Amino acid sequence: MLPTPSTSHVCYDRVYEPAEDSYLLLDTLSAASETAFLQDRFNNASSTPPLVLEVGVGSGVVLAFVAANAGTIFGRHDVLTLGTDINSFACRAAAQTVRDAIQEREDGRSVFTDVVNGDLATAMRPHSVDVFIFNPPYVPAELPDLSCHDKYNKVPEGKKATSFEQDSYLLELSYAGGEDGMVVTNRMLEHIPGILSADRGVAYVLLCAQNKPEVVKQRIREWGAGWMAESVGASGKKAGWEKLVIVRIWRNAI
Repeated sequence: MLPTPSTSHVCYDRVYEPAEDSYLLLDTLSAASETAFLQDRFNNASSTPPLVLEVGVGSGVVLAFVAANAGTIFGRHDVLTLGTDINSFACRAAAQTVRDAIQEREDGRSVFTDVVNGDLATAMRPHSVDVFIFNPPYVPAELPDLSCHDKYNKVPEGKKATSFEQDSYLLELSYAGGEDGMVVTNRMLEHIPGILSADRGVAYVLLCAQNKPEVVKQRIREWGAGWMAESVGASGKKAGWEKLVIVRIWRNAI
């Protein structure tokens, strides 16, 4: 059992607290079947170090887990990790989580690059990401009003702390997914073929039952020749359906 990185420094008033979905990602990425898959894909020591991107890092617990346990997960230590989050407070918290985890577990052998404050993966160069991880806002709930984002994404001028209204908005960003909980996820799915590296890129996306994972997987398989989508992790059941599912997305050689 690999240890869970500490997030004791994170203020959960405005940053998503690790929960069942976060821990399902940890369990899935460290499962024997997935480490075997990833090591087969990335353990060539002479190849370029893989770049791992997590979009929506929140507390940073998932990215920190991957960075700190790169040797176990990928069969190599020279792994580059990068995160993004629309919440600037999450970016700062996650960066500390990752740095602390690497220092404790990997003795600095994996490389943490940064956590970037931005919208999804819009800052990434085409076909630059080898492993993409996304725990999206998947709850079917009205999307937050992004017109106030610049105002709420920092401590107000002249103030020492954020307001309750501001904190509520920032937390809403982490869970509200719009119609069917899929508005943000659909935006990200459209860009996955363009950001994954062509020869070895793989993505892990978390979905809930209301997101209709079987429909999503079929849609991905219809992207074109070689595209694959399979469930590789599941947590709990509700009315006979897995409550949460991790979908692995990759492209087989044609």
